[in-house]
Amino acid sequence: MNKKAILVMTAAMFSLTSCSIIRGYRADGKSGPDIYSFEHHVHDTIDNGTLPFCFPFAKQQASWIDTLHFFNQGKHYKNTTLHEALTGKTDTQGVLVIQNDSIIYEKYWGDFSADRMATVFSVSKSITSLLCGIAVDEGCIKNVDDVVTDYLPELKKRDPMWQRLTIRHLLDMQSGLDFDDTYSLRLKHFKRLNAMAKLNYGHNLMRQIRGLKFRCEPGKEYRYESMTSEILGVIIERATGRRYADYLSEKVWKPLQMESPAIINIDSRKHDVAHAFGGISCTMLDLAKIGRLYLNRGVWNGKCIVSEEWIRQSTDYATDNDGYHFNWYNLSSIDADKPQYPGFYAHGIRGQVLYVNPYKNLIMVRIGKQDNTYAFIPYLFEQLSNNSNF
Repeated sequence: MNKKAILVMTAAMFSLTSCSIIRGYRADGKSGPDIYSFEHHVHDTIDNGTLPFCFPFAKQQASWIDTLHFFNQGKHYKNTTLHEALTGKTDTQGVLVIQNDSIIYEKYWGDFSADRMATVFSVSKSITSLLCGIAVDEGCIKNVDDVVTDYLPELKKRDPMWQRLTIRHLLDMQSGLDFDDTYSLRLKHFKRLNAMAKLNYGHNLMRQIRGLKFRCEPGKEYRYESMTSEILGVIIERATGRRYADYLSEKVWKPLQMESPAIINIDSRKHDVAHAFGGISCTMLDLAKIGRLYLNRGVWNGKCIVSEEWIRQSTDYATDNDGYHFNWYNLSSIDADKPQYPGFYAHGIRGQVLYVNPYKNLIMVRIGKQDNTYAFIPYLFEQLSNNSNF
């Protein structure tokens, strides 16, 4: 490649990256956002109520958890303790285990604490799904098989595929959109990296949505990517006529008696579009209350928050769609046999996990800065929940 060609390519790369990628680099550095990045990002507040619910501590703490040994999934098995699997390079900040509505195991590392907020990244997708279920129950969204253009009519003038895309497709990651959750710095990936940077750091998400293309027909295949959940969040706002933060506060944060306010990142004060795909920051204890709601099939202290049918469609064990339904996972997609007592979970980058096992009445939460261990944390929690001590 001659010098002139290199200069042209460099200029093209700079053009692609001059806005969103550089903005992201300046905000969060080369490693990207971490669990505390919300402190310098524009956001909305999710207000809580005045009568918080607090999980009590069990009289008998499960100290035996520290002595248990676990095995990683797949071909390479390694005998390890939970502490070994979750500390070291993973930089775990907190682990919480709740059984029968009582805290039986709680540990924090570094300067993290029970009342400190952390970004839960794509666990936000599962919370967005909860909001969607509530909007369906209330009739704001008529049906999950409604097409997206019923709620975002401006997209009718775009690609004809928009009129085939349904809310169900968004919930199950079958949108067919030409979008990738890529963080690769390789030259051939720069265009897609820039699109991902726009999603995280852009100031006008609706403009980005209007410019999207499709790689295949909606419903044809499962492919995880964050833009689908962002579109779902916009639909919820349009259908309810409420800001995402206000609707989440009214329908979830206050009814579930959260102990602390939470926040959600937005694209800008001018446009105020919430990062429904990964922008929620909250405490571990309040995140566990989402788990308690799902554990109790949508009911909170005798009051129905979301229909039992919505919970069933989100969490029942199934092997299709790579174990992913309505923005919740089960472990059928990994190389492991179905456990006797299977759970379900929400998962975010850097290993943010909310795990629920209805058979054992268990809720487990992990918050961390990194997730570069050989151990897959939801699988460790699944092994733990199937232990005979529970």
